[in-house]
Amino acid sequence: MFNNRHWVFQQDSAPAHRAKSTQDWLAAREIDFIRHEDWPSSSPDLNQLDYKIWQHLEEKACSKPHPNLVSLKTSLIKATADIDMDLVRAAIDDWPRRLQACIQNHGGHFELTLVS
Repeated sequence: MFNNRHWVFQQDSAPAHRAKSTQDWLAAREIDFIRHEDWPSSSPDLNQLDYKIWQHLEEKACSKPHPNLVSLKTSLIKATADIDMDLVRAAIDDWPRRLQACIQNHGGHFELTLVS
């Protein structure tokens, strides 16, 4: 329970996530999670970070070239601190619609715009 609410750990097909040791560790602790076999491969369309939050960070932090890595990190930290929680909530609230689109496309790629 997180803040007294039920949650499900979202996996993807990253090697660390689909490793037997990871799957066994989650199962042994009775953590509710989506097994890697049940998660579509190449599924950034279903990860709120991938389809909305990273886009926002890139727009804010990378709108100008950075002369070095320290400058990029500083810009990313500032952009992260400035994320409006309404954007995060909208991305999360849009997930069921994106899941339905994924099901309709049999796990294949799809394009949807975020509903605000």
